[in-house]
Amino acid sequence: MSIDLTRMPKLGFGLMRLPENEGTIDIDRVCTMVDKYMQAGMNYFDTAYVYHGGNSEVAAREALVKRYPRDSFMIATKLPAWEIKQESDIDRIFNEQCERAGVDYFDFYLLHSVEDGNNYDTYVKYDCFSWGLKKKEEGKIRHFGFSYHGTPELLIEILDAHPEMEFVQIQYNYLDRTNPVVQSQALYDILLERNIPIIIMEPVRGGMLASMPENIEAKFKAVQPQKSVASWALRFIGSLPGVMTILSGMSTEDQMDDNIATFKNFEPMTGEEFKLINEVTDEILKIPQIGCTSCKYCVDGCPMSISIPDVFRTINTLRRYPDDWRSKNFYSGLVGRSGKASDCVECGQCEGVCPQHLPIIELLKEAADILDK
Repeated sequence: MSIDLTRMPKLGFGLMRLPENEGTIDIDRVCTMVDKYMQAGMNYFDTAYVYHGGNSEVAAREALVKRYPRDSFMIATKLPAWEIKQESDIDRIFNEQCERAGVDYFDFYLLHSVEDGNNYDTYVKYDCFSWGLKKKEEGKIRHFGFSYHGTPELLIEILDAHPEMEFVQIQYNYLDRTNPVVQSQALYDILLERNIPIIIMEPVRGGMLASMPENIEAKFKAVQPQKSVASWALRFIGSLPGVMTILSGMSTEDQMDDNIATFKNFEPMTGEEFKLINEVTDEILKIPQIGCTSCKYCVDGCPMSISIPDVFRTINTLRRYPDDWRSKNFYSGLVGRSGKASDCVECGQCEGVCPQHLPIIELLKEAADILDK
């Protein structure tokens, strides 16, 4: 069953950064956001087994599946390699996902975070590619693909070995085009050349491209004074060929409203706007930043309960705005409910699951020197 790209909404609702209330997902607010999104004529929802500590799929059931006809929306979820210890785990996880989400089938199913090393090796060891095709034959999966964080070389190898893959999800935004770790442009070019539908994740780079220093924001506002900075990042992706859906992990109703406004009457970028994006990219790349996208994969297994993405968010803000007292206030509140940067015991669990391959231990040492003294 080929994918009809004309049926796909350009904006996908990513369920990785849902609003919370005292540490648990705020279902009432999620319902409001789902309603806004569906009423705008959009219907692609992306979740995963590990999002929100395993509660994202449950939130999808409560806010979406129980409240809308099954044929009115599309839901995607993912198989996590790091949870597979034996072959029986694959069906166990899948059945648990169906129960959590309250569905008999998933419209899109992905092998989660395929990359060079352990994750890819696990998917090969347990023949997860063939498993997915069997689930598709059974009607449990409508479309089968994978999310990808690896090298261009491995991507080519996988696509050559598995031409049955219907789509690939990659991290892509205007800042990561030349990132030597992410290599977004190379991955995008490979998929575009092979005419494989592309799902984009991290289009606003975990919120980084939604908030800019005043001098950079002024460049955008001079051209589109009524448009948000985030809308530029989304319009950039939406103007590219081959893109099936653009995922945004929306955490607030305001973010939802702004993103819907961007895509409801979508305006492709002009040549001059693309030129401005390139100028802004050059400006941002002059400011050294920790390339964390706040996926929070590192958080669940941290023995010291350090909220690593929030620590890095504080450091990145201070790198851009050294005199911003609010960042240190934010950190003071953070350590009241989680571990300090200096609490790190260097176990390496975080680095083993980081899709961005960050040297987290060394970065936490830097953060501790700045924030814990």
